[in-house]
Amino acid sequence: MIKKAVSYIGIFFLYLLSLMPFWFLYLISDLLYLLVYHVAGYRRKVVQQNLQNAFPEKSVEERKRIERKFYHHFCDLVLETVKAISISPKQLNKRIVATNPELINKVLSSNRKVIGVAGHYCNWELLALSITSNIDRKFIIIYKPLTNKVFDKFFIRTRSRFKGIPVAMKIVLRKMVELKNEPFLTVLLGDQTPVRHEATYFTNFLNQPTPVFLGVEKMAKSFDCGVYFCDMRKVKRGYYTYTAVPLIEDAKAAAPHEITKAHVQYLEKVIREQPEYWLWSHRRWKFKPHDIEGAIVD
Repeated sequence: MIKKAVSYIGIFFLYLLSLMPFWFLYLISDLLYLLVYHVAGYRRKVVQQNLQNAFPEKSVEERKRIERKFYHHFCDLVLETVKAISISPKQLNKRIVATNPELINKVLSSNRKVIGVAGHYCNWELLALSITSNIDRKFIIIYKPLTNKVFDKFFIRTRSRFKGIPVAMKIVLRKMVELKNEPFLTVLLGDQTPVRHEATYFTNFLNQPTPVFLGVEKMAKSFDCGVYFCDMRKVKRGYYTYTAVPLIEDAKAAAPHEITKAHVQYLEKVIREQPEYWLWSHRRWKFKPHDIEGAIVD
């Protein structure tokens, strides 16, 4: 009961914080940056090692600049995600602009299914909310349930505020089967680290062999989906755009791992252009090919 009460109190204060204007949240973000980066040094060794492995050609000072910019963005990301709890449709559409929503709507109108691929880049939480307000068909929001049931229900409500259908990752295939006769869109984060028993395929990503979750490819082939990359860019603080970029139109005709390599390579291109907006604190390289028996290295 105490844990539940504390959770409800935490949610109450998060909601109150979300009601604050962006300028106030960014003041908090600036203070948070000082605490997270300079005082606590949150995962600095992880970030520095990831940057060194990804960009060995860059100087120490160049990587340090990326590191500092990343932590500034990371703190903004935290506060922007809190703002998503209560952000209005008007505010959302002002700050997160879809450059070509008509493309996906046209595909869905032809009774096709679409899988969008994004990464832990810019603000993927606001991206999901924005997509739901810009498409005319069903949007499946895939989520990983939290162990805290109170927070789990709260975040499900937050993510599904604008027509999205929240579906737990473990039952997403079942939901897609239910909707097999309807057009729908779902978006997956293609840079998630697979669990050990699923880390069977490695491809080069940011200068190192990287295990890649094959869910995008399997789903696209199973349900004959068009595969698009959600290319999100940060215009300035608190303002983003995103563009649907066609990767694979005929998933069933794609060669093995062609879909996977396409979205991994596109994400790497985006990261190399503005590396500070990727989640460098993520422990992305937990496994090496020699750790996994029978691993495929491509």
